[in-house]
Amino acid sequence: MNGIMAASSNRIMLGPLVAAIDQGTSSTRFLVFNAKTAELLSHHQVEIKQSFPKEGWVEEDPKEILQSVYECMDRTCEKLTKLNIDISNIKAIGVTNQRETTIVWDKETGEPLYNAIVWLDLRTQSTVERLINKTPGRNKNHLKHKTGLPISTYFSAVKLRWLMDNVEKIHEAVLSHKAMFGTVDSWLIWCLTGGKKGGVHCTDVTNASRTMLFNIHTMDWDPELCTYFDIPMEILPKVRSSSEIYGLMKSGPLTGVPISGCLGDQSAALVGQMCFKDGQAKNTYGTGCFLLKNVGTKPVMSDHGLLTTVAYKLGRDKPAYYALEGSVAIGGAVVRWLKDNLGIIQTSSELEKLAADVGTSYGCYFVPAFSGLYAPYWEPSARGIICGLTQFTNRSHLAFAALEAVCFQTREILDAMNLDSGIHLAQLQVDGGMTSNRLLMQLQADILCIPVVKPSMPETTALGAAMAAGAAEGVSVWSLNPEDLTEVTSEKFEPQINPEESELRYARWKKAVQKAMNWETTEPVNNGNGQK
Repeated sequence: MNGIMAASSNRIMLGPLVAAIDQGTSSTRFLVFNAKTAELLSHHQVEIKQSFPKEGWVEEDPKEILQSVYECMDRTCEKLTKLNIDISNIKAIGVTNQRETTIVWDKETGEPLYNAIVWLDLRTQSTVERLINKTPGRNKNHLKHKTGLPISTYFSAVKLRWLMDNVEKIHEAVLSHKAMFGTVDSWLIWCLTGGKKGGVHCTDVTNASRTMLFNIHTMDWDPELCTYFDIPMEILPKVRSSSEIYGLMKSGPLTGVPISGCLGDQSAALVGQMCFKDGQAKNTYGTGCFLLKNVGTKPVMSDHGLLTTVAYKLGRDKPAYYALEGSVAIGGAVVRWLKDNLGIIQTSSELEKLAADVGTSYGCYFVPAFSGLYAPYWEPSARGIICGLTQFTNRSHLAFAALEAVCFQTREILDAMNLDSGIHLAQLQVDGGMTSNRLLMQLQADILCIPVVKPSMPETTALGAAMAAGAAEGVSVWSLNPEDLTEVTSEKFEPQINPEESELRYARWKKAVQKAMNWETTEPVNNGNGQK
């Protein structure tokens, strides 16, 4: 009897819960938080298969993505029930997602018309070249005044253009008014709120700001941008704020629960790290690395290769906040590459041990420009390079160089951010899967020459989506007032090497980056004897 009493009294004490779907590039997670304490109560994670049909192509199956969400939800609900936590206490669900990844589906059958083209994918390089060539002065920043973005393979509009040009089923579906376009958030929300039976076709301002079709000043789809890419506006989702009730769950154990938060993963991490003030910044170490700095309610344009993006808009009548973003394509993906392609490690956690064994890269530099270089270079023709090899170099040095590469790339975008704002960050707040690697965190502090601060609860992306969902009008179980936000416990990594050594290593890195440039060009190759 006492056991039952204790269980039921525990249930009552927990109060409202909020869940988050975190659909990333390499995995899907479902997490449940206590709305009052922000404590993570339970979660489940499923890996997502990536396919590489041709060199530079990266795809995922939209149905597998959706299935993984249902599986994570079901497993998490089972775990909560085992913990004697009543799942009827889940009052709202937030969605956060890999951004830019592009899906087109048939609104009548609900079937995807092609695989999702992942943000990292490079098949659109010729599309990008064609688009840049038709701009005055062949300027990749031709649309930046409206979008905050350079014309690049990274963003959704060029992927959508490629799909319409190259996939007959999509071309036909667009002509017959059956096609729907969306980033991963739109696909999930449409499916979860009923799909072909009345599903809600929407996106939020943060995800919309990554398509190149969205005007970050008017905060809506831009007819001129749509004309430029020749994309019909009718296939686009409706743009909403990041925190409002979009619709209700239509199946599974959480049927009837509102979906009321939506943020692209990097925006969600900014919210989860509580960077609500102008000048606060965070770096997320996931498949890529993304440094975002809150710049307030007016967009700031970068002169140093950073993107201007929408940080969040936490309510229909709330102001939009903007961020400067430094995006690095290959962060944690370098670990996956060392594991799956080279086989020098069996698990990701081995990398830290391997690198720690030598404690230095011994002059070996690894520029993982597998998808060209993103910020601050925006150089799609770059490719990966490992240089400074000697007979002494072994796999441990390569492992160390891979970790250093993540840190050097972060330093490059931090430098750009400091140049743009004129204010130097005093410390860096970090999150994401790779932050469990303590050696990486120490290296990052050493290479930046500033402290690195890591919250003890690393799931800040999911937390941000849960906060947005719980704070939505009509849900209101999570207060975002500064005085109500819970104090985050964190760990600090202080720089331990002298700045001169750090600068020397950084200069070498920059030399290696130059050697990775202009590799994959479409010009005919000079064979060395002066003849083309």
